[in-house]
Amino acid sequence: MTTTSAKPIVLTGDRTTGPLHLGHYVGSLRSRVQLQDQAQQFLLLADAQAMTDNAGKHQKVTENVIEVALDYLAVGIDPAKSTIFIQSQVPELAELSQYLMNLVTVSRLERNPTIKDEIRQRGFERDIPAGFLAYPVSQAADITAFRARLVPVGDDQLPMIEQTNELVRRFNSTVGQDVLVECEAVLSCVTRLPGIDGKAKMSKSLGNAIALGASEDEIRKAVNLMYTDPNHLRVDDPGQVEGNVVFAFLDAFETDVAKLDALKAHYRRGGLGDTVLKRLLNEHLQEAIRPIRAERERLATDRGEVLRILRVGTERARDAAARTLSAVKRALGLNYFDHTELASGAR
Repeated sequence: MTTTSAKPIVLTGDRTTGPLHLGHYVGSLRSRVQLQDQAQQFLLLADAQAMTDNAGKHQKVTENVIEVALDYLAVGIDPAKSTIFIQSQVPELAELSQYLMNLVTVSRLERNPTIKDEIRQRGFERDIPAGFLAYPVSQAADITAFRARLVPVGDDQLPMIEQTNELVRRFNSTVGQDVLVECEAVLSCVTRLPGIDGKAKMSKSLGNAIALGASEDEIRKAVNLMYTDPNHLRVDDPGQVEGNVVFAFLDAFETDVAKLDALKAHYRRGGLGDTVLKRLLNEHLQEAIRPIRAERERLATDRGEVLRILRVGTERARDAAARTLSAVKRALGLNYFDHTELASGAR
Protein backbone atom coordinates (compact mmCIF):
# COMPACT_ATOMS: atom_id res chain seq x y z
CA MET A 1 0.00 0.00 0.00
CA THR A 2 1.07 3.56 -0.61
CA THR A 3 -0.03 4.77 2.83
CA THR A 4 1.93 5.68 5.93
CA SER A 5 1.09 5.55 9.61
CA ALA A 6 1.01 9.37 9.66
CA LYS A 7 -2.09 9.41 7.48
CA PRO A 8 -5.52 9.52 9.15
CA ILE A 9 -7.69 6.43 8.84
CA VAL A 10 -10.97 6.65 6.92
CA LEU A 11 -13.82 4.11 6.98
CA THR A 12 -16.92 4.27 4.83
CA GLY A 13 -18.96 1.98 2.62
CA ASP A 14 -22.29 1.06 1.06
CA ARG A 15 -25.00 -1.55 1.42
CA THR A 16 -24.89 -4.01 -1.46
CA THR A 17 -28.54 -3.85 -2.49
CA GLY A 18 -27.97 -2.56 -6.02
CA PRO A 19 -25.58 -0.57 -8.21
CA LEU A 20 -24.73 2.90 -6.92
CA HIS A 21 -26.19 6.14 -8.26
CA LEU A 22 -25.44 9.84 -8.57
CA GLY A 23 -26.60 10.46 -5.01
CA HIS A 24 -23.79 8.21 -3.78
CA TYR A 25 -21.35 9.87 -6.16
CA VAL A 26 -22.10 13.40 -4.95
CA GLY A 27 -22.64 12.42 -1.32
CA SER A 28 -19.46 10.44 -0.74
CA LEU A 29 -17.77 8.78 -3.71
CA ARG A 30 -16.12 11.96 -4.97
CA SER A 31 -14.79 12.62 -1.47
CA ARG A 32 -13.43 9.08 -1.24
CA VAL A 33 -11.46 9.46 -4.46
CA GLN A 34 -9.86 12.62 -3.06
CA LEU A 35 -9.27 11.16 0.39
CA GLN A 36 -7.40 8.09 -0.83
CA ASP A 37 -4.34 10.25 -1.52
CA GLN A 38 -4.56 11.89 1.90
CA ALA A 39 -5.57 9.02 4.16
CA GLN A 40 -5.47 5.29 4.81
CA GLN A 41 -8.91 4.40 3.52
CA PHE A 42 -11.05 1.31 4.20
CA LEU A 43 -14.12 0.85 1.96
CA LEU A 44 -16.71 -1.60 3.19
CA LEU A 45 -19.11 -3.58 1.03
CA ALA A 46 -21.84 -3.88 3.66
CA ASP A 47 -23.49 -7.15 2.64
CA ALA A 48 -24.09 -8.32 6.23
CA GLN A 49 -25.78 -5.04 7.10
CA ALA A 50 -27.88 -5.22 3.93
CA MET A 51 -29.22 -8.59 5.12
CA THR A 52 -30.87 -6.91 8.12
CA ASP A 53 -33.90 -5.80 6.09
CA ASN A 54 -33.64 -8.20 3.16
CA ALA A 55 -34.67 -11.49 4.70
CA GLY A 56 -35.62 -13.86 1.91
CA LYS A 57 -33.90 -11.61 -0.65
CA HIS A 58 -30.35 -12.57 0.17
CA GLN A 59 -29.47 -13.25 -3.48
CA LYS A 60 -30.08 -9.58 -4.29
CA VAL A 61 -27.57 -8.66 -1.60
CA THR A 62 -24.85 -11.14 -2.58
CA GLU A 63 -25.15 -10.56 -6.32
CA ASN A 64 -24.67 -6.83 -5.85
CA VAL A 65 -21.34 -7.14 -4.01
CA ILE A 66 -19.56 -7.20 -7.37
CA GLU A 67 -21.82 -4.46 -8.76
CA VAL A 68 -20.93 -2.02 -5.98
CA ALA A 69 -17.25 -2.97 -6.26
CA LEU A 70 -17.42 -2.17 -9.98
CA ASP A 71 -18.84 1.26 -9.16
CA TYR A 72 -16.04 1.92 -6.66
CA LEU A 73 -13.35 1.04 -9.16
CA ALA A 74 -15.06 2.85 -12.05
CA VAL A 75 -15.21 6.21 -10.26
CA GLY A 76 -11.47 6.11 -9.59
CA ILE A 77 -11.00 4.33 -6.28
CA ASP A 78 -7.59 2.66 -6.50
CA PRO A 79 -7.19 -0.67 -4.65
CA ALA A 80 -3.48 0.12 -4.26
CA LYS A 81 -4.45 3.15 -2.16
CA SER A 82 -7.78 2.08 -0.64
CA THR A 83 -8.67 -1.23 1.00
CA ILE A 84 -11.94 -2.52 -0.47
CA PHE A 85 -13.37 -5.41 1.54
CA ILE A 86 -16.51 -7.52 2.11
CA GLN A 87 -18.10 -7.05 5.53
CA SER A 88 -19.39 -10.61 5.94
CA GLN A 89 -15.90 -12.01 5.35
CA VAL A 90 -14.44 -10.18 8.37
CA PRO A 91 -15.94 -12.09 11.34
CA GLU A 92 -14.09 -9.87 13.80
CA LEU A 93 -16.67 -7.17 13.02
CA ALA A 94 -19.58 -9.35 14.15
CA GLU A 95 -17.79 -10.24 17.40
CA LEU A 96 -17.02 -6.61 18.16
CA SER A 97 -20.68 -5.74 17.45
CA GLN A 98 -21.71 -8.27 20.09
CA TYR A 99 -19.62 -6.58 22.78
CA LEU A 100 -20.85 -3.09 21.84
CA MET A 101 -24.47 -4.30 21.80
CA ASN A 102 -24.31 -4.65 25.59
CA LEU A 103 -23.63 -0.92 25.96
CA VAL A 104 -26.77 0.48 24.31
CA THR A 105 -30.47 0.18 25.12
CA VAL A 106 -33.33 -0.59 22.76
CA SER A 107 -34.93 2.77 23.57
CA ARG A 108 -31.72 4.61 22.58
CA LEU A 109 -31.61 2.77 19.26
CA GLU A 110 -35.25 3.65 18.61
CA ARG A 111 -34.50 7.33 19.22
CA ASN A 112 -31.82 7.41 16.51
CA PRO A 113 -33.29 9.81 13.89
CA THR A 114 -31.80 7.89 10.97
CA ILE A 115 -33.29 4.63 12.21
CA LYS A 116 -36.67 6.29 12.85
CA ASP A 117 -36.76 7.66 9.31
CA GLU A 118 -35.79 4.36 7.73
CA ILE A 119 -38.31 2.40 9.82
CA ARG A 120 -41.01 4.78 8.61
CA GLN A 121 -39.88 4.53 4.98
CA ARG A 122 -39.97 0.74 5.10
CA GLY A 123 -43.32 0.60 6.91
CA PHE A 124 -41.98 -1.65 9.69
CA GLU A 125 -43.96 0.04 12.49
CA ARG A 126 -43.35 -2.35 15.43
CA ASP A 127 -42.37 -5.31 13.22
CA ILE A 128 -38.74 -4.22 13.13
CA PRO A 129 -36.12 -6.89 12.43
CA ALA A 130 -33.79 -6.92 15.45
CA GLY A 131 -30.75 -6.78 13.20
CA PHE A 132 -32.07 -3.68 11.46
CA LEU A 133 -32.81 -1.88 14.72
CA ALA A 134 -29.29 -2.63 15.93
CA TYR A 135 -27.40 -1.79 12.77
CA PRO A 136 -26.04 1.48 14.25
CA VAL A 137 -24.10 -0.79 16.59
CA SER A 138 -22.80 -2.83 13.67
CA GLN A 139 -21.82 0.39 11.96
CA ALA A 140 -20.01 1.52 15.11
CA ALA A 141 -18.11 -1.76 15.13
CA ASP A 142 -17.12 -1.26 11.50
CA ILE A 143 -15.77 2.21 12.24
CA THR A 144 -14.00 1.43 15.49
CA ALA A 145 -12.49 -1.87 14.31
CA PHE A 146 -10.28 0.09 11.94
CA ARG A 147 -9.67 2.95 14.39
CA ALA A 148 -11.14 5.31 11.80
CA ARG A 149 -10.90 9.02 12.57
CA LEU A 150 -12.79 10.20 9.48
CA VAL A 151 -16.07 8.88 8.06
CA PRO A 152 -17.41 10.40 4.80
CA VAL A 153 -21.23 10.44 5.04
CA GLY A 154 -24.30 12.31 3.93
CA ASP A 155 -25.93 14.62 6.46
CA ASP A 156 -28.70 12.07 7.06
CA GLN A 157 -26.08 9.77 8.60
CA LEU A 158 -24.81 12.23 11.22
CA PRO A 159 -26.88 10.57 14.00
CA MET A 160 -25.00 7.33 13.28
CA ILE A 161 -21.68 9.07 13.87
CA GLU A 162 -23.01 10.53 17.11
CA GLN A 163 -24.11 7.10 18.30
CA THR A 164 -20.75 5.59 17.37
CA ASN A 165 -18.96 8.13 19.53
CA GLU A 166 -21.39 7.51 22.40
CA LEU A 167 -20.49 3.81 22.26
CA VAL A 168 -16.76 4.59 22.12
CA ARG A 169 -17.02 6.75 25.24
CA ARG A 170 -19.17 4.17 27.01
CA PHE A 171 -16.79 1.33 26.22
CA ASN A 172 -13.67 3.24 27.24
CA SER A 173 -15.36 4.34 30.46
CA THR A 174 -16.44 0.77 31.21
CA VAL A 175 -12.96 -0.72 30.83
CA GLY A 176 -11.16 2.31 32.29
CA GLN A 177 -8.83 2.89 29.35
CA ASP A 178 -8.90 4.44 25.88
CA VAL A 179 -9.13 1.39 23.65
CA LEU A 180 -11.48 2.67 20.93
CA VAL A 181 -11.18 6.04 19.20
CA GLU A 182 -13.86 8.58 18.36
CA CYS A 183 -14.49 9.64 14.77
CA GLU A 184 -15.81 12.65 12.90
CA ALA A 185 -18.01 12.97 9.82
CA VAL A 186 -16.64 14.27 6.54
CA LEU A 187 -19.46 15.96 4.64
CA SER A 188 -19.43 16.63 0.91
CA CYS A 189 -20.10 20.21 -0.24
CA VAL A 190 -23.35 18.78 -1.63
CA THR A 191 -24.49 16.31 1.04
CA ARG A 192 -27.61 15.02 -0.66
CA LEU A 193 -29.25 14.86 -4.07
CA PRO A 194 -33.04 14.68 -4.29
CA GLY A 195 -34.72 11.98 -6.33
CA ILE A 196 -35.77 12.99 -9.82
CA ASP A 197 -39.37 13.08 -8.55
CA GLY A 198 -38.50 15.71 -5.94
CA LYS A 199 -40.22 13.74 -3.19
CA ALA A 200 -37.29 12.19 -1.34
CA LYS A 201 -33.56 11.71 -1.48
CA MET A 202 -32.28 9.73 -4.42
CA SER A 203 -32.76 6.04 -3.66
CA LYS A 204 -32.40 2.73 -5.47
CA SER A 205 -35.44 1.31 -3.67
CA LEU A 206 -37.67 4.29 -4.56
CA GLY A 207 -36.82 4.09 -8.25
CA ASN A 208 -35.98 7.80 -8.47
CA ALA A 209 -32.23 7.47 -9.03
CA ILE A 210 -29.76 7.75 -11.91
CA ALA A 211 -27.29 4.86 -11.82
CA LEU A 212 -23.58 5.45 -12.33
CA GLY A 213 -23.72 3.05 -15.26
CA ALA A 214 -26.79 4.68 -16.84
CA SER A 215 -26.87 4.88 -20.64
CA GLU A 216 -27.07 8.17 -22.51
CA ASP A 217 -30.75 7.56 -23.19
CA GLU A 218 -31.50 6.70 -19.55
CA ILE A 219 -29.82 9.90 -18.39
CA ARG A 220 -31.72 12.02 -20.92
CA LYS A 221 -35.06 10.47 -19.94
CA ALA A 222 -34.38 10.95 -16.23
CA VAL A 223 -33.50 14.62 -16.71
CA ASN A 224 -36.65 15.20 -18.76
CA LEU A 225 -38.74 13.71 -15.94
CA MET A 226 -37.17 15.90 -13.26
CA TYR A 227 -39.46 17.91 -11.02
CA THR A 228 -39.05 21.68 -11.40
CA ASP A 229 -41.48 24.42 -10.30
CA PRO A 230 -45.13 23.43 -10.93
CA ASN A 231 -46.11 27.12 -11.03
CA HIS A 232 -43.59 27.93 -13.76
CA LEU A 233 -46.09 27.28 -16.52
CA ARG A 234 -44.75 29.69 -19.13
CA VAL A 235 -41.22 30.78 -19.94
CA ASP A 236 -41.97 34.35 -18.87
CA ASP A 237 -43.32 33.28 -15.45
CA PRO A 238 -41.04 33.86 -12.43
CA GLY A 239 -39.75 30.51 -11.19
CA GLN A 240 -38.72 29.12 -7.83
CA VAL A 241 -35.21 27.77 -7.42
CA GLU A 242 -35.69 26.27 -3.94
CA GLY A 243 -37.10 22.74 -4.18
CA ASN A 244 -36.38 22.64 -7.91
CA VAL A 245 -34.65 19.33 -8.64
CA VAL A 246 -32.87 20.61 -11.75
CA PHE A 247 -31.19 23.38 -9.79
CA ALA A 248 -30.29 20.93 -6.99
CA PHE A 249 -28.39 18.88 -9.58
CA LEU A 250 -26.83 21.95 -11.16
CA ASP A 251 -25.56 22.95 -7.70
CA ALA A 252 -23.69 19.63 -7.66
CA PHE A 253 -22.40 19.53 -11.24
CA GLU A 254 -22.07 23.12 -12.53
CA THR A 255 -18.57 24.27 -11.62
CA ASP A 256 -19.02 27.83 -12.93
CA VAL A 257 -20.56 29.45 -9.85
CA ALA A 258 -21.07 32.86 -11.52
CA LYS A 259 -22.90 31.23 -14.42
CA LEU A 260 -25.12 29.25 -12.05
CA ASP A 261 -25.95 32.33 -9.99
CA ALA A 262 -26.92 34.17 -13.17
CA LEU A 263 -29.18 31.27 -14.22
CA LYS A 264 -30.90 31.31 -10.85
CA ALA A 265 -31.49 35.06 -11.00
CA HIS A 266 -32.86 34.77 -14.55
CA TYR A 267 -35.18 31.93 -13.56
CA ARG A 268 -36.49 33.84 -10.55
CA ARG A 269 -37.38 36.94 -12.55
CA GLY A 270 -38.80 34.94 -15.48
CA GLY A 271 -37.76 34.43 -19.08
CA LEU A 272 -35.81 31.18 -18.63
CA GLY A 273 -37.52 27.95 -19.59
CA ASP A 274 -37.17 24.55 -17.94
CA THR A 275 -36.17 23.03 -21.27
CA VAL A 276 -33.04 25.18 -21.45
CA LEU A 277 -32.04 24.20 -17.91
CA LYS A 278 -32.66 20.52 -18.52
CA ARG A 279 -30.59 20.63 -21.70
CA LEU A 280 -27.68 22.13 -19.75
CA LEU A 281 -28.03 19.59 -16.95
CA ASN A 282 -28.17 16.70 -19.40
CA GLU A 283 -24.85 17.85 -20.89
CA HIS A 284 -23.24 17.94 -17.45
CA LEU A 285 -24.53 14.51 -16.43
CA GLN A 286 -23.57 12.91 -19.74
CA GLU A 287 -20.05 14.28 -19.32
CA ALA A 288 -19.82 13.08 -15.70
CA ILE A 289 -21.17 9.57 -16.27
CA ARG A 290 -19.61 8.77 -19.67
CA PRO A 291 -16.09 7.88 -18.38
CA ILE A 292 -17.52 6.06 -15.35
CA ARG A 293 -19.79 3.95 -17.55
CA ALA A 294 -16.97 3.12 -19.96
CA GLU A 295 -14.60 2.06 -17.16
CA ARG A 296 -17.35 0.06 -15.47
CA GLU A 297 -18.07 -1.84 -18.69
CA ARG A 298 -14.36 -2.57 -19.14
CA LEU A 299 -13.96 -3.87 -15.60
CA ALA A 300 -17.09 -6.01 -15.85
CA THR A 301 -15.45 -8.14 -18.56
CA ASP A 302 -13.06 -9.60 -15.94
CA ARG A 303 -15.01 -10.24 -12.76
CA GLY A 304 -12.34 -12.67 -11.63
CA GLU A 305 -9.93 -9.75 -11.31
CA VAL A 306 -12.52 -7.82 -9.28
CA LEU A 307 -12.86 -10.81 -6.93
CA ARG A 308 -9.08 -10.97 -6.59
CA ILE A 309 -9.02 -7.30 -5.57
CA LEU A 310 -11.74 -7.97 -3.00
CA ARG A 311 -9.93 -11.03 -1.62
CA VAL A 312 -6.70 -9.09 -1.11
CA GLY A 313 -8.54 -6.17 0.46
CA THR A 314 -10.55 -8.41 2.76
CA GLU A 315 -7.43 -10.16 4.04
CA ARG A 316 -5.86 -6.78 4.76
CA ALA A 317 -9.04 -5.62 6.54
CA ARG A 318 -9.13 -8.78 8.69
CA ASP A 319 -5.60 -8.14 9.89
CA ALA A 320 -6.50 -4.59 10.98
CA ALA A 321 -9.80 -5.59 12.62
CA ALA A 322 -8.16 -8.49 14.46
CA ARG A 323 -5.69 -6.14 16.14
CA THR A 324 -8.50 -3.95 17.49
CA LEU A 325 -10.58 -6.95 18.57
CA SER A 326 -7.60 -8.36 20.44
CA ALA A 327 -7.23 -5.07 22.35
CA VAL A 328 -10.97 -5.02 23.12
CA LYS A 329 -10.90 -8.58 24.46
CA ARG A 330 -7.87 -7.85 26.62
CA ALA A 331 -9.65 -4.82 28.07
CA LEU A 332 -12.71 -6.96 28.83
CA GLY A 333 -10.65 -9.76 30.35
CA LEU A 334 -11.58 -12.17 27.57
CA ASN A 335 -7.96 -12.99 26.68
CA TYR A 336 -7.98 -16.22 28.72
CA PHE A 337 -5.29 -18.06 26.80
CA ASP A 338 -2.86 -15.18 27.03
CA HIS A 339 -2.36 -16.07 30.70
CA THR A 340 0.24 -18.80 31.11
CA GLU A 341 -0.93 -19.55 34.65
CA LEU A 342 -4.39 -20.48 33.34
CA ALA A 343 -2.88 -22.78 30.74
CA SER A 344 -0.60 -24.46 33.30
CA GLY A 345 -3.49 -24.87 35.74
CA ALA A 346 -5.54 -26.65 33.08
CA ARG A 347 -2.79 -29.29 32.77
